[in-house]
Amino acid sequence: MAPQGAGGTTVLRAQSTNGGSLYAGAWQLGLSSQSSSINGVARMFAGLDDSASPYHQQQMGALWSRHDYARGQRVRAWASREIGDLQGHRALFYPFSGPDYLFAHELFPQAETYILCGLEPAEPLPDLQSLSQGEIASGLNSLRTALSSVMQTGYFITTDMRRDLQASRFRGVLPVLLTFLARTGATVDSVDIVRIDGTGNVVLSSASSGSAPGLMIRFHNGLTGWKRLFYFRQDLSNSGTRPNGPFLTFVAKHGYPPALVKSASYLMHQDSFSTIRDYLVHRTSGLVQDPSGVPWRALARAPLSISLYGNYRGTLSIFSQQQPDLMRAYLSGVYPVQPVDFGFGYLGNAERTSIIVTRPQRKD
Repeated sequence: MAPQGAGGTTVLRAQSTNGGSLYAGAWQLGLSSQSSSINGVARMFAGLDDSASPYHQQQMGALWSRHDYARGQRVRAWASREIGDLQGHRALFYPFSGPDYLFAHELFPQAETYILCGLEPAEPLPDLQSLSQGEIASGLNSLRTALSSVMQTGYFITTDMRRDLQASRFRGVLPVLLTFLARTGATVDSVDIVRIDGTGNVVLSSASSGSAPGLMIRFHNGLTGWKRLFYFRQDLSNSGTRPNGPFLTFVAKHGYPPALVKSASYLMHQDSFSTIRDYLVHRTSGLVQDPSGVPWRALARAPLSISLYGNYRGTLSIFSQQQPDLMRAYLSGVYPVQPVDFGFGYLGNAERTSIIVTRPQRKD
């Protein structure tokens, strides 16, 4: 029998068509098919298990405490107050996320299904039993370095994260995802390799060229709350994502869920990302983003109810996509503007941050 999720809804895993293992691909990722072993690996990465060195436990605990005090508690309080209606949806779509389950959970803790995607690979873990203590310590050090940017600044520096993880024995997104799951109180039950077929359905798959096309991580919180986290290596440019293609069809099958966009490198300001931009504007039940997501000009002309938070005064100097029209919107009095007490995305200073929340206009 499938486990029951919140509210009694059934949360299904991908099913084998021939009655084979429900842990398809776990061994290809260097994981045991035993859920207790998978969860033990997650807790080791997170510094929550005695199999990790006292130094790693201490350093991970300090990183987590700094994040929770400086940003986590405030993000959760804001989200509960301002986007409670969006939190009620069963799924969350987080494009351009990379392995950032951390903020997906902080903003949408009630979701049963999380859909994350990025260009970072999902690579297999090494056989932990074959590694020396020095190799494990070096790998955990690289993992902490990769995690430190998102936990201290609120976003991944993509090139640095790739460099840090590729230099480690713990490569790709899987160690990061497992760490965040364990640190946010989840028990990891299984990890499967999956892909999306031509009709937009998720099916069990296998790794090719050393990395997986996608991951499905099944986990739970406490005695109930069975959930799934999907991560797909997905090109979101127009050449990689079609309007009614398999990937967006898969997303839509989850009830056109709300979307989160943060630290997205202003890619959707380019015409070559118009497909994903139009999907987020017209086919989601809500959008929470910073200015690096959908450009203001596209939001302002759409039939949306828009709320603004923070005090936008332009983006970082390393980006050229300044939005004077968004500055004017903050000052116009047309849109509700509320303060925030935390930085969000690239604008990590609370005094200069910007959060844009949109919902489809209600039809009376």
